[in-house]
Amino acid sequence: MAIWKDIVAKDSPDDAPAAAPVVRPRPEPVATAAQPAAGARRELKESVLAAGLTFDGKIEGSGHVRIAGRFKGDVHVDGTLTIEPGAHLAGSVRAGSVIIAGEIEGNIESAHKVELHQTAVVNGDVNAGSLSVAGGARMRGRAEFGWSETGTPKAIGRS
Repeated sequence: MAIWKDIVAKDSPDDAPAAAPVVRPRPEPVATAAQPAAGARRELKESVLAAGLTFDGKIEGSGHVRIAGRFKGDVHVDGTLTIEPGAHLAGSVRAGSVIIAGEIEGNIESAHKVELHQTAVVNGDVNAGSLSVAGGARMRGRAEFGWSETGTPKAIGRS
């Protein structure tokens, strides 16, 4: 059911021309607490390196990156780095969060959160605020998590 509809006046006889429809303008949307005003929140875009592609280089930026193919080089993003099952990354990683279901050869540095899924293979060190490891994931390297940059334990719920 439509909230707005055209209203036509029917007061005229059948042989008289019909009156022009009356159209009511739609009100402008108003930002509420649940809906931030335009521009108040910056939404990060996701870039994808598709399966079957091989790429050498460096990725830097503020968006999210999803790797489903093979990438050789460093990845430094503010958003989330996702390595799909069957994908391979050879290089260092610095990201807000890292989700691994494929393979990575290199260190993961200064991530807020790292997730190793069942098919994950990591050959390198992991330094993260939190680390979750699914059964079946494999890792060869050193893992540090839950510590602040000063070497003191992080308070739960804080970054």
